Amino acid sequence: MTEFHSSQNPSQAQKQDVGLVFKALQPIYSALVREFVIEVPACPFDPDCAPDSIDGAKAEAWLRQVDGEIQVHQLRQFLQTTPMANEAVLRNLIFHHMQKQTKAAADRDKIDFLLVQYFSLCAPSGLDDSDVDLDYVAQVLEPVLGQHEIKLPAWLNPLDTLMQSAGRCRRLSELLHSGILEQGRKLKGQSGERFFDPSAMVAFARFSFMIRRIFFRLMHDDLNAIQDGLRELERRGISTIDCRRAQFSAEEPVVRLRMICQSWKVMFHAEYSSGQPLRMLVDLRAAVDDALNPAKKSAPAKGPLAAGAAAGSSKSGAGPGK
Repeated sequence: MTEFHSSQNPSQAQKQDVGLVFKALQPIYSALVREFVIEVPACPFDPDCAPDSIDGAKAEAWLRQVDGEIQVHQLRQFLQTTPMANEAVLRNLIFHHMQKQTKAAADRDKIDFLLVQYFSLCAPSGLDDSDVDLDYVAQVLEPVLGQHEIKLPAWLNPLDTLMQSAGRCRRLSELLHSGILEQGRKLKGQSGERFFDPSAMVAFARFSFMIRRIFFRLMHDDLNAIQDGLRELERRGISTIDCRRAQFSAEEPVVRLRMICQSWKVMFHAEYSSGQPLRMLVDLRAAVDDALNPAKKSAPAKGPLAAGAAAGSSKSGAGPGK
């Protein structure tokens, strides 16, 4: 197993707060254990015990044992759907993983996700893409990464190129088949200990946030285009269309497809949505396009759908964010 030795150590004051950190994280970790039926020993402390009565070594041992069983995609799924994931909890989770002297690749991926989730929670909802520069991301992440002079190292220059390429995609299928997600994942995987440099963590958080934003923008554009297309087909008096490419029937009722799209809008709100429904979404848009323009039928997309393409569905934890 690949491990990284990081210089990101906690301060003495943070070390003294281990009881408080444990008290903050214990409900989250216990909920994760229940949610995913993880087999670990029961928590060694009563939830109502005082922070100063907690044995720091035992607390850290239990948390790390749970850490070892929790997969990145499980942490992602849970934190993106539970109301427990507030700013303080995310801050303590980041601290907990950052203070480890030796970090595995899974710790790196969890830190990467947690930083993006923290930024997403703390940044204004109406933030323009042009406002999300390195300095701004560093400013928002300062409570968890500290104050640093942010300078993008040359080995991370491809991130800007990938973001620009993603921004030029006009359909979800373009993004999923472009290789952009895989290239970003590969760059992070090759980063080694360099990932834990504050500038690198800020750069990856910015990249993941922007790709997440583009991803969901395109996904909702596809859903809206499908619904508009279905309404137009109904206006033309067409009640069924051939949706075999999207794993539906050769004569799928338009009314049923509209109901499915409404349910997808709810399902795709969760960022951990798996790759198979996304493939169906991409193929359904193509099927609707074909029905609207039968003389210009589109060919099936070449190449496999990006592995772990759904935001957060990848078990490597390298999928896009918001």
